[in-house]
Amino acid sequence: MHLVLARGTAGAVGLTTVPDDGAPPGPAESLPAARLAGEVGRREDGSVRWVWDDTNRWYPALLTDGVRVERAHDLRLAHAILRSSAFAVGTDLARAPRGPWDGLAPTPPGPSPALLAHAGARPEALFDLGEMTADGERPASGGEELEPVSELRAQLDAVSGSTEPGRLRLLLAAESAGALVAAEIHHAGLPWRTDVHDAILTEALGPRPRPGARPERLEELVRRIREALDAPPTLNPDSHPDLLKAMEYAGVGARSLRKWELEKLDHPVIAPLLEYKSLYRLYTANGWAWLDTWVRDGRFRMEYVVGGVVTGRWASSGGGALQLPKNVRRAVVADPGWRLVVADAAQLEPRVLAGLARDERMAAAGRSADGQGTDLYAGIVASGAVETREHAKVGMLGAMYGGTTGASAQVLPRLAKAFPAAIDLVERAARAGERGEVVTTWLGRSSPPPGEAWAQVQGLAFEEGSGADAASRARSQTRAWGRFTRNFVVQGTAAEWALCWLASIRRRLWELGETADPGQAPEPFARRPHLVYFLHDEVVVHAPAALADVVADEVRAAATEAGRLLFGSFPVQFPLSVAVVDSYADAKG
Repeated sequence: MHLVLARGTAGAVGLTTVPDDGAPPGPAESLPAARLAGEVGRREDGSVRWVWDDTNRWYPALLTDGVRVERAHDLRLAHAILRSSAFAVGTDLARAPRGPWDGLAPTPPGPSPALLAHAGARPEALFDLGEMTADGERPASGGEELEPVSELRAQLDAVSGSTEPGRLRLLLAAESAGALVAAEIHHAGLPWRTDVHDAILTEALGPRPRPGARPERLEELVRRIREALDAPPTLNPDSHPDLLKAMEYAGVGARSLRKWELEKLDHPVIAPLLEYKSLYRLYTANGWAWLDTWVRDGRFRMEYVVGGVVTGRWASSGGGALQLPKNVRRAVVADPGWRLVVADAAQLEPRVLAGLARDERMAAAGRSADGQGTDLYAGIVASGAVETREHAKVGMLGAMYGGTTGASAQVLPRLAKAFPAAIDLVERAARAGERGEVVTTWLGRSSPPPGEAWAQVQGLAFEEGSGADAASRARSQTRAWGRFTRNFVVQGTAAEWALCWLASIRRRLWELGETADPGQAPEPFARRPHLVYFLHDEVVVHAPAALADVVADEVRAAATEAGRLLFGSFPVQFPLSVAVVDSYADAKG
């Protein structure tokens, strides 16, 4: 049963029941926004699926009131998938002209409980989400109105009328579950010790500088850079044009400031410059200003954008959640009496490729008798396909990302012979992209077409009198798009596996129940293990110490379940590296 939430007039909320069997929806109920959390909590029994326009417009407020929902359907996310999926191309939803749901931008995560308390927000303000239309819906682009019940019916019809309804149902459920996870991670926050972070910065940079000044260590390195270049005291190493010009005058021979190019040069400026670049990155990306902005009440609350990358991977709208450098991970410390369970999937994309292609020999290379899996690259070596693990890794990355030179090009023919189904799948995806065609992941997320600019460049190459330059540009563009589609099917399906993994972890953690003593996380997670971080193929769970080992087992079981959801009985295994630690920095060894 679907329960559709919609904004009503004068602060009311509309609630409409839409049966799963396609029967007409029931009459809409209206209730005051202040009663919504209680009503959701009363009806939440795991059998309903809450439907809303955008998870971040509804769920953060429910979480703040201590209410967790088991299942949801995010209409915005689902609409984007169904509009472009090759599986649903013949449906009314896919063929319809652009409408208000196509222009609906993602809503940033709601404010954390700590920030609400800090700002003295009124409870009723949690549901004050800006201007509504006359009948209570949020206006979309061009002032058009959103009709969630009609949109839900259109989406359900599109799935049932698609060529792969089972796969699409799983994808939409996983995408919506991911939106719930992202909101819950933001709500709970990643445990963060500001004193440890400050000590890391002080150790690397010196004491915190006054506003507008550089830290001591950076100033010292600036002085050394100027001396090595015999440059005036006005040289600012943060200005790349000025720095390159000074390096040219000094005869350094650098054409860029890329690390790999600088490391090849022999000049006294190289060592202090490389150190400056590294420390400056720490100072600007995760320095004291970052700490003041993003960490409050011992938690870093990241702002994920679910499906923010075209392949379905998550993006981040602030705080650099997807780029936490190793040198600040020491600040991620579990609360007293709690532990961090850190898990990442080993060689996820090549294993996904084996499942996609139904390549049994490749799956066998990463399979172990105990069901936990083994090193896939070592297994490729053991199969006789290549001589070294490095060759196996380079060759597989080349196959998935389009490497056509060096060691990758030398190894690929041998991999194609050993694992013909897997290599043929990515080669066919590349050829499709080169022809300007769309490719699709296992569950049904399709790549965008290359676009008008691509078509223009291709057309110019065939015009009468076009020169060699036009043909060269067209070939280069064609190969680049082929590399994109080659990787799209693998990376996109890996993102689908990760969403299923997250959804399974989330459910399993909740089923473990509560502990006797609460931790420092906000309700409804104060007494329960909960997800606090996600990065493509890695998760961090904050768990009561007594449950940490059980949580580790559940995270492993969730990986197995995710593989089974996508690939059924096909024998590809998804092993994890799991560590139970006090600090995130200790997880990688």
